[in-house]
Amino acid sequence: MTSNPLSDKAALRRAEELDTIAAILPIDRRDKLAELLTDQDIETLRHLVNEGMGENTLRALTSDLAYLEAWSFAATGFPLPWPAPEALLLKFVAHHLWQPEQRDIDPHHGMPANVEQRLRAQRFLRSSGPHAPDTVRRRLASWSTLTKWRGLTGVFSTPSLKSAIRLAVRATPRPRKRKSAKAVTGDVLAQMLATCAGGNLRDVRDRAILMVAFASGGRRRSEIAGLRREQLSVEPPIAVEGGPALPSLAIHLGRTKTSGTEHDEVVYLSGRPVDALNAWMTAARVESGSIFRKIDRWGNVSKRALEPSAVNQIVKQRAALAGLEPGEFSAHGLRSGYLTEAANRGVPLPEAMEQSRHRSVQQASSYYNSATRRSGRAARLL
Repeated sequence: MTSNPLSDKAALRRAEELDTIAAILPIDRRDKLAELLTDQDIETLRHLVNEGMGENTLRALTSDLAYLEAWSFAATGFPLPWPAPEALLLKFVAHHLWQPEQRDIDPHHGMPANVEQRLRAQRFLRSSGPHAPDTVRRRLASWSTLTKWRGLTGVFSTPSLKSAIRLAVRATPRPRKRKSAKAVTGDVLAQMLATCAGGNLRDVRDRAILMVAFASGGRRRSEIAGLRREQLSVEPPIAVEGGPALPSLAIHLGRTKTSGTEHDEVVYLSGRPVDALNAWMTAARVESGSIFRKIDRWGNVSKRALEPSAVNQIVKQRAALAGLEPGEFSAHGLRSGYLTEAANRGVPLPEAMEQSRHRSVQQASSYYNSATRRSGRAARLL
């Protein structure tokens, strides 16, 4: 297949424009985004950046927009129309929420095979079967948000679309799964850290990542991957009775997934996590910019930050080295594990939430309550 010089030039120009808003983009997919997104898509993203929307929200919108454009090309042969007609929204629901049993009877049920194959070839589809209802709702919500930001009126609230989603969800029950099957609690973390005792650069980096992510309240993998030297500030040492004072650092998270645009979230590290972080920054000579960086096969430290997915891989790799089942753990296990460990140690939920920066008591307590119920008196009546 020969390339179109005009199309190649347009993609190159879009890639250059994407570099100006690189902070919000999945770095490993930037070239693919330049091919998929239209000039109008790029302009919408630039507008959102100028409006001061949080990086995590922008990254999620960009990811959803890329998927929607890829699906539209695969399903219709054209980019997304703005605003989208109701028929296209219903097609999106039908392609993503379907019944496996019905497909056995009717091969045309659900997403067509040619659409599925194209999305898999582009790495937009990885798992088999229908999508999770929450994923479909989120992508429709992103579609609606982007439509509004273009100054257009969408049809996302029509009764027929709501009914289609409700009926499809009811017909395709999926058990709700945690983002990490098992929490990385203190004992599990200790086993993972034991695999980082080799002293090479990769061990020093991974030790710092695991300790900082956990001790700072179970930070999201995007927050760890995006952490910069300029976000750290040294705090006065913490006095400890009968022992040396503990080093202390503040991490200025800025805007996060759950904070307002003007709010600067701050969490604190003390003791061993601070030592581990300082050891990595000294070994890698990180004086500014991204803290956690790639290391090539020859042990050279890159200037480029890790992708969020790399944090997930590090957790799985260290779990495997510790003799654990890597499929049961993910980066989110550090977040759930922090709250579970806080409950196990009797730390009050409000105090734990100050460090984890959870806004929803209901969400935070779902991890907290599981630990307290398991060890509580109500579970030990006999």
